[in-house]
Amino acid sequence: MFLIGVSGKASDEWSSPNGKIVVSATPSVDGFKVSYKKGNETIPVVHINNVGLCFSQADAEFVYMDSSPVVPLKEDYTMVTGKRRHCTNQGNQQVFHFKNAQNVRLDLEFRVYDDGIAFRYVFPELKKEMSIAGEKTTFQFQDGITRWTQKLSQSYEDFYLKNKGRVADYSKNQWGFPALFEVSDAVFTLLSEANIMRGNCGSWLNNASGESAYQVEMSQPTKVSGRWCSPWRVAIIGSLADVVESTLITDVSEPCRLTDVSWIKPGVVSWIYWAYNHGSNDYQIVKKYIDFAADFHLPYMLIDAEWDEMANGGNVEDALRYAKEKHVSPLLWYNSSTEWCLYGPLYRLNKPEVRQKEFAWLESAGVKGIKVDFFTRDSVSVMNYFIDILEDATKYHLMVNFHGATIPRGWQRTYPHMMSVEAVYGAEWYNNKEVLTDSAAWHNCTLPFTRNVIGPMDYTPCTFTDSQHPHITSNGHELALLVVFESALQHLADRPEGYHAQPAEVRSFISSLPTVWDDTKLLSGYPSSYVVLARKSGACWYIAGLNGTNEKKSLTADLSFIQEPVKEITLYADGKERNQFDIQMLSDLKKSVHEVYCLPRGGFVMKVSLD
Repeated sequence: MFLIGVSGKASDEWSSPNGKIVVSATPSVDGFKVSYKKGNETIPVVHINNVGLCFSQADAEFVYMDSSPVVPLKEDYTMVTGKRRHCTNQGNQQVFHFKNAQNVRLDLEFRVYDDGIAFRYVFPELKKEMSIAGEKTTFQFQDGITRWTQKLSQSYEDFYLKNKGRVADYSKNQWGFPALFEVSDAVFTLLSEANIMRGNCGSWLNNASGESAYQVEMSQPTKVSGRWCSPWRVAIIGSLADVVESTLITDVSEPCRLTDVSWIKPGVVSWIYWAYNHGSNDYQIVKKYIDFAADFHLPYMLIDAEWDEMANGGNVEDALRYAKEKHVSPLLWYNSSTEWCLYGPLYRLNKPEVRQKEFAWLESAGVKGIKVDFFTRDSVSVMNYFIDILEDATKYHLMVNFHGATIPRGWQRTYPHMMSVEAVYGAEWYNNKEVLTDSAAWHNCTLPFTRNVIGPMDYTPCTFTDSQHPHITSNGHELALLVVFESALQHLADRPEGYHAQPAEVRSFISSLPTVWDDTKLLSGYPSSYVVLARKSGACWYIAGLNGTNEKKSLTADLSFIQEPVKEITLYADGKERNQFDIQMLSDLKKSVHEVYCLPRGGFVMKVSLD
């Protein structure tokens, strides 16, 4: 076990470049204390009171030796997809050195950025293989603070429960990343991890030892040799706007590994499964969704599970040809074949030679991307499998969407053709249980502050009709999800009739919807209550609001952040009934603050066109 040593070195204190986040380090005694400066007030955020790794070897105890000088860092890069194209961040790094009795060196790299902290463990050079059995890292928060945490599940599909550290009828004390904490009034921190590469497994949090002490747990022992780096442990810190707008997860991740990204084309997708669970084995239904995509000028249509059994007038090759005739690019679903689900096609991606043969066929057939579903737990082998799929997909110009899978941990920067990841309690659950009927509105107002912060989220939004279980959110709420939820491939989940029945202005909005954003700003909100979010694409700002409550509510759209002259504003608001819209052209373009009335569980979108 790696334990903190007993050296008496004095505390090191250093801060983020903007001075707002301060770290006090006594690695040999008391770990790392992180605080946040809000005006003249210094607010304790988290105490990382235990650091280190656990080893299988009995003689592997590491002792703190010394630390390096603080060095400045600057992240400046361009994303293909995400909440912001041009990403910048500044930080300061200090490296803490440890050694064991065999003179093996272990480093702790600790960074303090303007919007949070990140640290990881590094073996600079292991000449002999070591087995890492676990991790000691513990985040100690103050008792009694509010938090939003998701019970650990293999698929990351559950609610982010608002709690104080203990949840009734839940005794496992295991929580998946990310986890949001309100450490003080209007000061938050979001915990997650980033930059899982080959040889790493995924992790989660466990607060079994105390309601506010969250220890990092690894999914399985890991054997390491040579140079090895753990994933980054990340805490985004500041206001809710700082959290939502942060790119810290990609800032610390590996740079883009592609030299040519011109073939990566984000866009809106028509999706068959929500209305017809087995519709992709029916050629006539598949044609119906291809026609819908063509009618709405959507670039893509996803042919989901069981396409290898397609009948009723045609097979998958016929469907691909029909899509080409309609100028719609097809995407195809695959079973990862690592899970219990036996929907086909099966066993086409597991072996490198079989996978590459399949990918070559897809490219020749005009398929532009794949959706790969049903992965098992976040083991080293499964993480390596994700990377294998991503790396092989680049050779055949295939975009990738992972479902039934782990959360994004920065791969959207390293592999920018990774367009989206499920890992969310999304609209497909209207198929499975009645729970979303009453919970969707507040749940949708929690995701922008939790799951969607860390990367693209394939919620499959915007449903106007009902699936197996009804929804009671308004049409304005559903339309707003297309802007509030970021996903480079945005799958429209409803049946075609649901979209064709909407007013012409709404149909036009959907047809021209962007899925890549130049910038993102949180204008206001509070988890599970409401959110007003602004995203910029070219010469337009899209401002969307969600009411997560069961009461009528007015949401404020403050446009004062827009510096450019405004040409026109179109408001898509709730009508008198939840299935109606009130569409207005706003004439008072100089007014910077607009109050928008929302129904219970309602919402709105405001499209601001710039001169």
